[in-house]
Amino acid sequence: MTTPLTQGDISVEIAEEREAYVKSVADGGPVQDHPSRGYAPYRSSVLRHPKQPLLAVHDPEAVELSGPVFGVTDVTALDADLTRQHHGEPLGERIKVTGRVLDRDGRPVRGQLIELWQANASGRYAHQRDDHPAPLDPNFTGVGRTLTGDDGEYEFVTIKPGPYPWRNHINAWRPAHIHFSLFGTAFTQRLVTQMYFPGDPLFGYDPILQSVTDEAARQRLVAAYDHDLSTPEWSLGYRWDIVLDGPAATWIEEGR
Repeated sequence: MTTPLTQGDISVEIAEEREAYVKSVADGGPVQDHPSRGYAPYRSSVLRHPKQPLLAVHDPEAVELSGPVFGVTDVTALDADLTRQHHGEPLGERIKVTGRVLDRDGRPVRGQLIELWQANASGRYAHQRDDHPAPLDPNFTGVGRTLTGDDGEYEFVTIKPGPYPWRNHINAWRPAHIHFSLFGTAFTQRLVTQMYFPGDPLFGYDPILQSVTDEAARQRLVAAYDHDLSTPEWSLGYRWDIVLDGPAATWIEEGR
């Protein structure tokens, strides 16, 4: 019988991974913005990430025909306000999240479809496989979408998600985060990532965030609190820009 891993075991593994990376860079190795698919402290990723070379797609249009669709209606303003999608008000801290989607040269990316999904204020997803014993909110499903404007800007109004436990190891908790999905001109250009909140005490304990070994790349996943974005007596404001490519690119959840 395998002994369950503790947070101490995971912390040692994270430190070893970090030390090996720092030594590699010092010896002239590349700076890694994106984590290894086989990052050992993230147990479930090790078990399920692709281990064989990817196959070349010779007919991208055929792939898109069999891929998911993005809803049966056009994107509306209501889709971007997760606090107004139901008859009642959801529970929790109301927040506004805004930013710009940029290319590697800092130019705005217009008309980009952005989807998000998240846990509610109690740290539970409105999903049948989430069995975390925290309350569901009948007025909050935790999903939204919008399109970027001509200046590449997007905006969501939502509820700050709560942290939640996961079974990577004993007493494992995920920091509060929001999942983002972006599409280019085709489904095959999809980017999936996560946005975190500043000052979260769980950062150092989270193998998923710590799998981004480079400190600068890791910090780019953390939104900045912006008081000028806060609406009096309504919501707090956070700014988070997403860069699709280049040295300042936002981390991508590859194979996860």
